[in-house]
Amino acid sequence: MRRMAMPHECGRQGYVQGSATDISRRHFIRECGVGLGKIALASLLTDAFARGASASPNAQRPAPAALLPRQPHYAPKAKRVIHLFMAGAPSQLDLFDNKPTLAQYEGKPVPPSVVGGQRYAFIRPDANCLGPQFKFAKHGESGAELSEMLPHLARIVDDICIVKSVRTDQFNHAPAQLFFNTGFSQPGRPSLGSWLLYGLGAETTDLPAFVVMSTGAGISGGAANWSSGFLPTVYSGVRFRNQGDAILNVTNPPGVDARLQRESLELIGSLNRSRLEADGDPEIATRIANYEMAYRLQTSAPELLDLKSESKATLEMYGADPDKPSFARACLLARRMIERGVRFVNIYNEGWDAHSDVSGNLRKNCGATDQASAALIRDLKQRGMLDDTLVIWGGEFGRTPMVETNPALGRSLGRDHHPQAYTMWLAGGGIKPGLTYGKTDDLGFNVVENPVHVHDLQATILHLLGLDHERLTYRLQGREFRLTDVHGQVVTDLLA
Repeated sequence: MRRMAMPHECGRQGYVQGSATDISRRHFIRECGVGLGKIALASLLTDAFARGASASPNAQRPAPAALLPRQPHYAPKAKRVIHLFMAGAPSQLDLFDNKPTLAQYEGKPVPPSVVGGQRYAFIRPDANCLGPQFKFAKHGESGAELSEMLPHLARIVDDICIVKSVRTDQFNHAPAQLFFNTGFSQPGRPSLGSWLLYGLGAETTDLPAFVVMSTGAGISGGAANWSSGFLPTVYSGVRFRNQGDAILNVTNPPGVDARLQRESLELIGSLNRSRLEADGDPEIATRIANYEMAYRLQTSAPELLDLKSESKATLEMYGADPDKPSFARACLLARRMIERGVRFVNIYNEGWDAHSDVSGNLRKNCGATDQASAALIRDLKQRGMLDDTLVIWGGEFGRTPMVETNPALGRSLGRDHHPQAYTMWLAGGGIKPGLTYGKTDDLGFNVVENPVHVHDLQATILHLLGLDHERLTYRLQGREFRLTDVHGQVVTDLLA
């Protein structure tokens, strides 16, 4: 039987469920007395869970071997990631990329030579320009230029790296969000967090290693943004809710005590393990892991979510109310999570899609996120955690230099989607601080210096975590898949 490759080799053999070849091979080996399930269990989840009833209802169960810590390809700069995803796409022209020339063009169309053949979702290519909506100033020793809408970020600007030359292939929200998170514009591929768990494993058994939080009304790309895709679902992100139980159905119903629950889990686990040995389906292993994780979360989640243990100074620095859902509360929870071994935290803050009233949109969203984003960097730094924690801030694309005005839709003074050029910032985890990288033209339309494609950013993120994006692969249906597909280059200029 062919040996299953590990992730640091050529890739892992994909599991094809329900194929005639798979069934006949399984049947043959089982009938020969070897037991394909035991072979699969040994290769995928070696001694995944202890057998037999526990003497103590609170005894810990070992994590599945699929999530055991693994060595990276080379020494990493970062051990964990906090990704602040500004869903809807902030306007880089009003926050980071100051263009005085754009103000001079206000009310005039962008020259056709600049636009080229670009199509847009809601405006014509010859729409008039809209100048920057806010004042800019230089800050810090680095002299980085920021909008007046980012006063808190301005105070820590020497700790971050601003990349003004990001570009993507997608110009609608769902495909662009998926493209950034999974490297592909359609659902079905593993997300960045899933690739990291697949390559590095987990450092905690009491919390999910990949946690997702949301501080808005909805995410265009949906759960596919944190899905494990064709990887085993044990690598999927776990969504934490803002109110009530962080995860549904982890609170015992009336009349169920810890011992009864433990005995029930033992029985269910025994049945699941028998099915796993018979079928070798890794999704059954995920089911077992989820039961055990839910059990441990009953103890770990309440302690994690109790922000009243934080000092008054820390709560004020973030602008967080312990009892009210907010982006600030999510950022503080993210810091607490990585302290407890969580590998990857995604925070989605929706609502940046400024097709109308871009200035009002930015006032609202910057007011909700600027203080906490900067506080997260300050907090990590003062705790000695910024050096090995990578923080990423940005959206799925940028906004147009041209104005969007549509009386029929009630829109005015907005900006449309713009994939050719936008801005993100990164901090910690081996990123060069105080750097402003890349440049766009005088109207902020096209990148003219040091372009950074989304696949390049993905390759760089994996590199910082000690993973070679060309070697971290998974074999499926005869092909090696990877996060960056067949593209991507590490942007070495961003590395400290």
